Amino acid sequence: MKKFAFVFAAVLLFLSTAVFAKKHANTVIKHTNSAITYANTAITYANTAIKHTNSAIAQGKLGKMSALVEHAGVALEYAKKADEAAKGLSKIQIYAGIISLKEAISRGKMGDAASATKAAEKALAQIQAGNSNK
Repeated sequence: MKKFAFVFAAVLLFLSTAVFAKKHANTVIKHTNSAITYANTAITYANTAIKHTNSAIAQGKLGKMSALVEHAGVALEYAKKADEAAKGLSKIQIYAGIISLKEAISRGKMGDAASATKAAEKALAQIQAGNSNK
């Protein structure tokens, strides 16, 4: 009889634990899905920033400062959005890219093609590094 009571108690404990675990598992799944959505959003924004930063670099190498500034400006806006959605190390690296993009824009407006292009290349490396950490 003691064996039966022990087995019954163990089964009852297991079932009650399973019910509570299911409740918490659903919460974990909800939060995980939310984190994945934020990461995917950050990746999408970072990819767009990378695309425009590449365009800014190409225009800078051609000496086209207004086009460099334009593409770097678009890249900056998307990098800011990626920064808002990113977490951890990615956020730090994307933010560093934002600073470099601002420098590229500033130097491009002054007409310094070599310096503006170099700043855009630095921004590209930083944003790519942040995007790979997702």
